[in-house]
Amino acid sequence: MKTPVIISIIIAGAIIGGSMLLVNSGSGSAFSADTVANNVSIVDGNQMIVIHAKGGYQPRRSIAKAGLPSILRFDTSGTFDCSASVRLPSLGISRSLPLTGQTDIDIGIAKAGTFRGTCGMGMYPFEVEFTN
Repeated sequence: MKTPVIISIIIAGAIIGGSMLLVNSGSGSAFSADTVANNVSIVDGNQMIVIHAKGGYQPRRSIAKAGLPSILRFDTSGTFDCSASVRLPSLGISRSLPLTGQTDIDIGIAKAGTFRGTCGMGMYPFEVEFTN
């Protein structure tokens, strides 16, 4: 009688563990919430900060240089959730993003500090830290 109980517990553990593994890796993102990616470059004199929007924003934290003209480039690919609507509260900007494509938002010359944005519902935050 103990053997079926033990086997059931092992199977349940394997199912739960496998499900958690799939959920954590299923976003298609190589970035965790605390990872800072190399997603900033200079293009035609503008600092381009590329953020992928689908099921949230990746990377969630970027580091860029203060004092340069800066553009946030949102890259979408089959994005249909609330991350297809981006809000930049400090600039009073709300923008709908296309299902697939790129959308550039000029944020001007950023001062040192942290710039924050969210999805349209406020569920998915992201930030860009501008440093000197």
